[in-house]
Amino acid sequence: MAITVRKNFPVTGLSCASCAANVEKTLSVQPGVKSAAVNYASSTVWLEYNPDATNPTGLRNVVQSSGYDIITEEAESGQQKEIALRESQILKQKTIGATIFTIPIVVLGMFMMDFPNANWIMLFLATPVVFWFGRNFFVNAFKQLKHGSTNMDTLVALSTGIAYTFSLFNTIFPHILMTGSGHPPVYFEASAVIIVFILLGKLLEERAKSNTSSAIKKLMGMQPDSVTFVNEDGSESVMAVSLVQIGNLLRVKPGERIPVDGEITEGESFIDESSITGEPIPLGKIKGDKVFSGTINQKGSFVFKAQKVGSETLLSRIILMVQEAQGSKPPVQKLVDKIAAVFVPVVIGLSLLTFMIWMVAGGSEVLPKALLAMVSVLIIACPCALGLATPTAIMVGIGKGAEHGILIKDADGLELSHRISDIVLDKTGTITRGKPSVTDWIWRSEDIPLLKQVILSMESKSEHPLAEAISTELHTEGVENIPVEGFQSITGRGIVASADGSAYVIGNELLLSESGIFLNAQDKRAAYKLEEQAKTAIFVGKNDRIEAIIAIADEIKQTSVSAIERLIGLGIEIHMLTGDNDHTAGSIARQTGISRYKAGFLPEDKALYIKQLQQQGRVVAMVGDGINDSLAMAQADVSIAMGNGSDIAMDVAKMTIVSSNLELISSAIELSKQTIRTIKQNLFWAFIYNLIGIPIAAGILFPFTGFMLNPMIAGGAMALSSVSVVSNSLRLKFMKMTINH
Repeated sequence: MAITVRKNFPVTGLSCASCAANVEKTLSVQPGVKSAAVNYASSTVWLEYNPDATNPTGLRNVVQSSGYDIITEEAESGQQKEIALRESQILKQKTIGATIFTIPIVVLGMFMMDFPNANWIMLFLATPVVFWFGRNFFVNAFKQLKHGSTNMDTLVALSTGIAYTFSLFNTIFPHILMTGSGHPPVYFEASAVIIVFILLGKLLEERAKSNTSSAIKKLMGMQPDSVTFVNEDGSESVMAVSLVQIGNLLRVKPGERIPVDGEITEGESFIDESSITGEPIPLGKIKGDKVFSGTINQKGSFVFKAQKVGSETLLSRIILMVQEAQGSKPPVQKLVDKIAAVFVPVVIGLSLLTFMIWMVAGGSEVLPKALLAMVSVLIIACPCALGLATPTAIMVGIGKGAEHGILIKDADGLELSHRISDIVLDKTGTITRGKPSVTDWIWRSEDIPLLKQVILSMESKSEHPLAEAISTELHTEGVENIPVEGFQSITGRGIVASADGSAYVIGNELLLSESGIFLNAQDKRAAYKLEEQAKTAIFVGKNDRIEAIIAIADEIKQTSVSAIERLIGLGIEIHMLTGDNDHTAGSIARQTGISRYKAGFLPEDKALYIKQLQQQGRVVAMVGDGINDSLAMAQADVSIAMGNGSDIAMDVAKMTIVSSNLELISSAIELSKQTIRTIKQNLFWAFIYNLIGIPIAAGILFPFTGFMLNPMIAGGAMALSSVSVVSNSLRLKFMKMTINH
């Protein structure tokens, strides 16, 4: 199987959705290209290609030959922001210049037609508007014509060109088409106003489109440019973050952003990880804890060892994931793309048909009316609104999710999420913290400080996960080790040792009974109560009596209960599948309000359970850690990985909750519903606009009302349609997401 490369490249020269379709079609048919997806809203293309069969330079040459361009060089890509800013400034200058020339044309054409030499003055003013400020429309249309293609520029060039040429003819030869009014019909004001409206529409559209990618800009802004290196001799020096290599020691001072992923080796602090996880409460970090690129050090200064740099950092992976997701297309977009690909040729055909019908229908001033209707049809038709409807909503929706720690892998996952009927939850690490910790100490001893030292000294020598939980708890309290002798670990039971002249046993009831230590009624009641709460009871015996009972549990996350309540409130059925025993599973289910649960499930059992739900017509989401649950996640319609720092299983799931906060699943579903609703609204208005606008422009109302649409109004309506679609998508940015942290 050939290895393919998947990369994202900026595209220049796109003026409408038809352009995006043309570039996508051109690239898709090239040898070695597996897939090409052009996003008109972000002016980028995701290319998947076989590097042995083709390369970016060759593909760029093909695109350039069709009248567009893709930026393939890193240096050029780095200058893309400057290029975009310069193009925006040029567009702004053109809009202002065209407006200054057009205002007197409108005054003369609408109110002062009897002004001496009015037509010649309008000709003088309209010429630079059409052929200087609007020259790109003609240049781009000609490029497309050479390759047998059409786009929005074709419609603008045809309409303004026809209006201008007709007016020019009547100005030079005023008596040939003289009307009863005594004035030859001229449409200089229409051709100029159309150019102004479309330039203004493009300017507003570009600004609105740039707001749709604000989430990516924020993420990229989190990457610091410089970093403080700690040299081998202990001295420090400030260098570029691009020079950091794995293993380097780096110092982070209060208020600074962490440059790469790593592990603290010296010092401690509180770190604001909200930029990655969406959680607002700073986390305390000590030696041995992980830190991530883009997060903010709040208080103490610390040194950490770089473990992941460049594109491997968590932040870089998130940025790449969001970019890919924003460039992906939901199934509904495929239909829109097909319509956009044929839209312009169909509109040109309709405009010609409109002209012929008017010429045949006859009546007074037939030629001016036929030309007016034809120009209006060309102008009012807008493939841009169709082309922007889906990608702008997807970009804003996925960006909104990323800002709150919800990483959605593709548009397909976003679209499916709002249809979820059942959610299957793994227990460990999803509902619970995924790490055992001490929850209770029940003391029977009179010398607790000494007993704590003995427990720590014995558990520190054990490799059992529960022993680690006890050791961690006692270390945190500042307890110190003391010498122990005769340490012995008994598999499946516990540990024994001698300390301070006494024999100690730490383990389960069986080990204690074998050592001659038996539980009394009080101890049995305490142990039973702990087990009812899904806690493991560990007994500490000294000589012949019980000294303490330690309760250890994988605690339920603080947000799990309220999160499950919210999901049930959305009408979603919740299922918990776990490999744990039935007693523990039942206790967790009771505490969280889950009525459907299965215990003792292997990975293949989970996948089969999900398949059975799907056979009932259910849309199933599987929530797990993305590793041992990968089989079940692959079977599910929507797979959701719960993040736990660096290992968030992004590659497995359609969606990743970076902070492991279950609350965010219901927020993601709400976001999906709102995004899909916005897409449907955008597409509805884009289609309705064209379905209603084109017949009105063609003059369908004239026989009944005598109304003919002025091309100037058509131009304004066309510009407004694109801006309104983008503005509707931007409303998603202000959507409130209910998250209990």
